[in-house]
Amino acid sequence: MVGRNQVTRRASSSGKPFSIDVVILTPRRKQLGVLCRREAVASGELPWGAPQKGESLEDGARRIARSACGVEPTWLEQLGAFGDGTSHPGAAVLSVAFVSVLPASRGEPAATEWADIRTAGSLVERHRLIVSAALEAVRERLDHVPVAFRLLPPLFTLTELQQVYETLLGRRLHKASFRRALHASWLVAPTREWRSEGRGRPAQLFRYAPTRRHGQRRGVRFELL
Repeated sequence: MVGRNQVTRRASSSGKPFSIDVVILTPRRKQLGVLCRREAVASGELPWGAPQKGESLEDGARRIARSACGVEPTWLEQLGAFGDGTSHPGAAVLSVAFVSVLPASRGEPAATEWADIRTAGSLVERHRLIVSAALEAVRERLDHVPVAFRLLPPLFTLTELQQVYETLLGRRLHKASFRRALHASWLVAPTREWRSEGRGRPAQLFRYAPTRRHGQRRGVRFELL
């Protein structure tokens, strides 16, 4: 993988074509889904495209994501560049990769399909490496960037928030420990609204409202869970 600061220099100096490839993640039935092009699901292909003239890399990634899923990603970040002779569906020598997320969707865009991230081994070689790097990056950023909250509506229950964290981390979290860590992070604030979650008492709704304590903001300390 090439560092992000080297992308433009490497692409322009080599004179060889490069693409923008986007990993789009969303919760799907308590599993993490990755968006693939429907006509290419058999071979495994992420949304990708060529940059347009005068367009920044990030703007290009947002355009490709919008075209693939019909809406703007709620969070997007550049991963870096991938190449090193790995196969690409458009024969691009270099891929500038981005990772993005969307809240849980009830449907699928016409030309794409959500695939279980656990079956990412069916992707073409370079896209398989990009998805692996994207998942690692998301998990590394969970304690510092509000990725989980970008997968939720403005108001949510703590159970829904825990389920999103579990989906992104790929493991179960102890309920009491998660809520203690969340309370210590000062990331959410209660509202006066409640929602029924089936049997038992209705659950209180919360909103994302990070608060600085003692001059700094803390994330959820997952090493303590």
